[in-house]
Amino acid sequence: MDKKKVVVPLVCHGHSRPVVDLFYSPITPDGFFLISASKDSSPMLRNGETGDWIGTFEGHKGAVWSCSLDSNALRAASGSADFSAKLWDALTGDELHSFEHKHIVRACAFSEDTNLLLTGGVEKILRIFDLNRPDAPPREVDNSPSSIRTVAWLHSDQTILSSCTDIGGVRLWDVRSGKFVQTLETKSPVTSAEVSQDGRYITTADGSTVKFWDANHFGLVKSYNMPCNVESASLEPKFGNKFIAGGEDMWVHLFDFHTGEEIGCNKGHHGPVHCVRFSPGGESYASGSEDGTVRIWQTGPANNDENDTQNSGNGPTGKVKVAADEVTRKIEGFHIGKEGKSGEKDKAADA
Repeated sequence: MDKKKVVVPLVCHGHSRPVVDLFYSPITPDGFFLISASKDSSPMLRNGETGDWIGTFEGHKGAVWSCSLDSNALRAASGSADFSAKLWDALTGDELHSFEHKHIVRACAFSEDTNLLLTGGVEKILRIFDLNRPDAPPREVDNSPSSIRTVAWLHSDQTILSSCTDIGGVRLWDVRSGKFVQTLETKSPVTSAEVSQDGRYITTADGSTVKFWDANHFGLVKSYNMPCNVESASLEPKFGNKFIAGGEDMWVHLFDFHTGEEIGCNKGHHGPVHCVRFSPGGESYASGSEDGTVRIWQTGPANNDENDTQNSGNGPTGKVKVAADEVTRKIEGFHIGKEGKSGEKDKAADA
């Protein structure tokens, strides 16, 4: 392993409790964006490239377990322990709708065409909400065998997948018929399931292993044992030649996709890593931790000066909504005052 290269991340403060989910938008005309879910009940939106805080979505009354952005980064969704999934305007921060459930919502995902929202949780029911008719009752898919941990769409919204909190495997369901298709078998519960950007692979983390499945024929392509218990994994989207994994040892590990060899290890978090995700262009990746921070790591050689990379993604913890300069045009209604790059202020405060 190359040990002479020390990667200094952008450290994004702002959450007061553990960060449990991360989601990158695709690249839009205004750049790309990163949303984080935390047990502090307030999802945060950031500039995906710089980590600069854009705004906080306020309204949940319990821990937020899941977050998502639609493919245009115009709307956000979140699933919470307050028995609701909420739909937000990502330009203004306003709550557009609250979808009530009868128990904790652990997972939510927008369909590729952005018209539907899929949710799952402790109720063991997969629900599909029509966002064009938010008050209409949701469509309920065949019951899950256990409490739902993750959900995702694939095959141009023709198939959905879900994993469970306390039993192994990823289950696939046909959206049109609502019927169960098959299970991708794993020994332990799958805590992270990601469909690759090109739709070819499903990446799963089930504690001791990270597995890659053929998303069309559902065969197991690769399986690698991990150096520690991992909670999340993500495949590099552009070349598909490397992947990241994070878990209880507090490090973010980088591996070669073809061999499984560890090619990098990033230290910096002060608690277990709950979620890792590659940015849509693959040039960086983000990790969220029990320590309440999001860290953004550069994939390639860092061309930043170490001195000005450490804390440039900080954001305030208060309720004022601030816009980063680069995305002011996108979020005209989302800010109250313009304070420039919030990270510079926090860096001075930290010094």
